[in-house]
Amino acid sequence: MSRTATEIATQPACWHRAAEAAAAFDGLPKPGERVAVTGCGTSWFMAIAYAALREAAGQGETDAFASSEFPAGRTYDRVVAITRSGTTTEVLELLGELKGVVPTTALTADPKTPVMDAADSVAVLDWADEESVVQTRFATTALAFLRAGLGDIPGVKSIADAAVDAELAVTEPLPSAVLAAEQWTFLGRGWTYGLALEAALKMREAAGAWTESYPAMEYRHGPIAITGPGRVAWMFGVLPEGLAGDVARVGGELVAREEADPLADLIRAQRLAVALAESRGFDPDRPRNLTRSVILG
Repeated sequence: MSRTATEIATQPACWHRAAEAAAAFDGLPKPGERVAVTGCGTSWFMAIAYAALREAAGQGETDAFASSEFPAGRTYDRVVAITRSGTTTEVLELLGELKGVVPTTALTADPKTPVMDAADSVAVLDWADEESVVQTRFATTALAFLRAGLGDIPGVKSIADAAVDAELAVTEPLPSAVLAAEQWTFLGRGWTYGLALEAALKMREAAGAWTESYPAMEYRHGPIAITGPGRVAWMFGVLPEGLAGDVARVGGELVAREEADPLADLIRAQRLAVALAESRGFDPDRPRNLTRSVILG
């Protein structure tokens, strides 16, 4: 078993611990604050998901930006940065620009990195750190931590209940049609759009797969043209009305687990990425052209 597969399987336990840690952490955004969340790659996609969750919880306007695209001069009450390595150049540069201007909170997996001094407060989720270059459990644990800090969110399960769904997601067999497909399109609405983006990235990183991701309601506005026999449309969360019929009409394979927490469903996509990588002779722990952290010279 690859190291990535082993780390994927630990996520339910990581999420339980994240919920406990969030309850004891004092640096999370307060209700009513205007907040921006930032990161790079996977961390940016988790920021997108959290921003939508925070607004759904009624806790205040929340934006998400890739760190390299953070809007200069825009006013926030707090900025939250997600960085597994604690060394990503764009994140550290942004935190440096914000130092003394706006309070900052960082989530990281490594307490021996520059982010500890760059941010005003830091949540260290070192139990969710990874040996694999491909992020899986740190990303979902960071989102679980932030999500737990929001309390009750209408229409969204608690992290404890999500972890129960995750226990099934780490063990249940993947559908043969999904494993055999040649192309996958991941879809989401609201906070699950960030998960769709992340699922597609995992497939590209680990397996070099042909994947796309879109807001679910945008799927009919062009992207459905790519769907057909041997191709998958994978929905995170509740299916929009008529989507199942549209996918069936063009001969695609629909994947949807409406009863499962979407974050748990992301685990299944992570497992698919690993399985596909191994079937193609790739090493999911050491993907081509990637390193653990992007540090610019």
